[in-house]
Amino acid sequence: MNNTQTSHPKLLAVVAAIAIALGGVACSGKSDTAEAAKPADATKTEATKPADAAKSDKAGAAPAAVKAALTVTAVQPSNGSLALKLPANGNVAAWQEASIGAEASGLRLTQVLVNVGDTVKKGQLLATFAGDAVQADVAQAKAALMEAQANAMDATANAERARTLQNTGALSTQQINQFLTAEKTAAARVQAAQATLSAQGVRTQNTQVRAPDNGVISARGATVGAVVGGGTELFRMIRGGRLEWRAEVTSNEIASIKLGAKAMVTAASGAQVEGTVRTVAPTIDAATRNALVYVDLPANAGVKAGMFAKGEFALGSANALTLPQQALVLRDGFTYAMRVEANNKVSQVKLETGRRVGDAVEIKQGAKSGERFVASGASFLADGDTVKIVEAAKTEAQPAGAK
Repeated sequence: MNNTQTSHPKLLAVVAAIAIALGGVACSGKSDTAEAAKPADATKTEATKPADAAKSDKAGAAPAAVKAALTVTAVQPSNGSLALKLPANGNVAAWQEASIGAEASGLRLTQVLVNVGDTVKKGQLLATFAGDAVQADVAQAKAALMEAQANAMDATANAERARTLQNTGALSTQQINQFLTAEKTAAARVQAAQATLSAQGVRTQNTQVRAPDNGVISARGATVGAVVGGGTELFRMIRGGRLEWRAEVTSNEIASIKLGAKAMVTAASGAQVEGTVRTVAPTIDAATRNALVYVDLPANAGVKAGMFAKGEFALGSANALTLPQQALVLRDGFTYAMRVEANNKVSQVKLETGRRVGDAVEIKQGAKSGERFVASGASFLADGDTVKIVEAAKTEAQPAGAK
């Protein structure tokens, strides 16, 4: 009995110790679990807080403005008078060319007094032929004339005596007719001798080659010492030194060109002259369907016969809507412009263009008066881009010396 009482307190003490130990472990595990759970909740709260704050800030702020793609100046189509001009191409040629040839045959050239490019006057001596043979022929013709005149005098005297004796019967009718016929024959021989002498005088004049008109020598074929035949060309001359532009225009354009119209011609040398339409060809080339317009040109050292030249005919003026060249954009073979809408956005507009005078381009279709277009830099914009419009800088003229 004493042993039992003694062992119960020991057992109770062991049980109590175990219980205390288990209780401590349980408390420790619960505390660790709470501590581990707490940072996760805190992290979740901290992570969600910025998002909620950002959401709240976004809801309270105004929407941001769209950034402009380019800062540009605007231009409006101009409605005014535009000169009507018709471009054309052609060649410069001599108004008329004179061929100066040899009229004498078989004579030797002894002098050539002019060269290509020389300006000559009507009647000026250009070349001479040897005249010895011609002078001999002239002397022979003079002698033949004198002989014919002497024979004619004798025949005339015989005819006069025959007429005196015609009624006396001293001479037969046949003899009288013979004397009268001899008189007429002698007179005819005198005329023939005179004609021969005149022909030899013409040959004498032909030994000197003279200019038939005022002009400029454009070609020379004469050579000193050459024996040339009749009709051989010695010189070629531009009559009056006048040149003309032979412009080619199409058959549907020929009706718009009037006589007396002005044309600004630019030669291949760069020289520019203003000509006047002299005439229009009455026919059209069946192969090219083009017609020639003849334009008289004033004298200019930079314009030569045979040059290619381009020009424009002035046909008056007409009202037209124009835009500057810088406002136009060429894309895919078409012409466009960027129209500025009310919200400063641009829209691409297709244009139909016409004449061009300087920097102005005629707009036939696609633009209206009062609309605004991007003045320059339109090629950097796309349809729907937003732009910033600024006023174009204006430069005012000031007197000399003004600051």
